[in-house]
Amino acid sequence: MGTLIYGPTATSLAIEDRDLAHLQAVILAKFRRGESFSFSWERSNEPGSGHTTLWMNPQMHLEFGYFGSKRVPLNREWIERLMSRANNAGGLELVPEQPPQD
Repeated sequence: MGTLIYGPTATSLAIEDRDLAHLQAVILAKFRRGESFSFSWERSNEPGSGHTTLWMNPQMHLEFGYFGSKRVPLNREWIERLMSRANNAGGLELVPEQPPQD
């Protein structure tokens, strides 16, 4: 289980390493272009389930921490799906990885 730490108060969000690696690829690509966007996630396992939305911008403090020591191999199709979401009005949401199509 990895951790996304964000903002001046260093708020942390627990995310599986594989999911976090793909989110990192999308978020850093957007930041390299100087783009801001919203990022939303479900809080179904937390008290008061629902969702949270965070405004992401290149000037914010952001840290990606991984539990495992090995780099996660990235799925290009999943990154493209995540990037497509990040580029639309609804913003980035972590959608499930789809199995590779043959």
